[in-house]
Amino acid sequence: MGYQARRESRLPRARQVFGEAVALCRETNNQSLLASSLIGLGQIERDLKNHEAALQHYREAVDIGRRGAESLWLAHIIRHLADILREEGSLEEAIPLYEEVLAIYRKHDRTPLLDLANAIRGFALLQGARGEAEKARVLWQETRGLYESLGVKPGVDESDARIAQLK
Repeated sequence: MGYQARRESRLPRARQVFGEAVALCRETNNQSLLASSLIGLGQIERDLKNHEAALQHYREAVDIGRRGAESLWLAHIIRHLADILREEGSLEEAIPLYEEVLAIYRKHDRTPLLDLANAIRGFALLQGARGEAEKARVLWQETRGLYESLGVKPGVDESDARIAQLK
């Protein structure tokens, strides 16, 4: 119901649904569903530009995810946490998270290429913001290749523009 409300742009309702789900999961101590509910609530808070609240929810979801086996699901959560930190200007805190995500994605043969491309894109943006032009350029070239192989024209166009800016 929370995701349906989000799709319909009823963000206050989505926040309420995910908040209730988090509370219920805490009562029943269902850690897997708690993590999923926290991610949903984090997404809503991010949509509402409440980045501090979003960070709190994603951090807790990552902590829960780390108690389980390393997985693509955990990598996806960590990437979103890294993206929020990058967007908030906490670049140094985001670096090891992007590195962890990329290590997980590169290790798994079932990693969706779009997830890999999106993670590399975030890390390229971070490196560019840090003034690491050469590192950013290499990352953008890899991102471009992935987006091109997937037929994601906006991703290819953005990559081309970023590469041109770095020259």
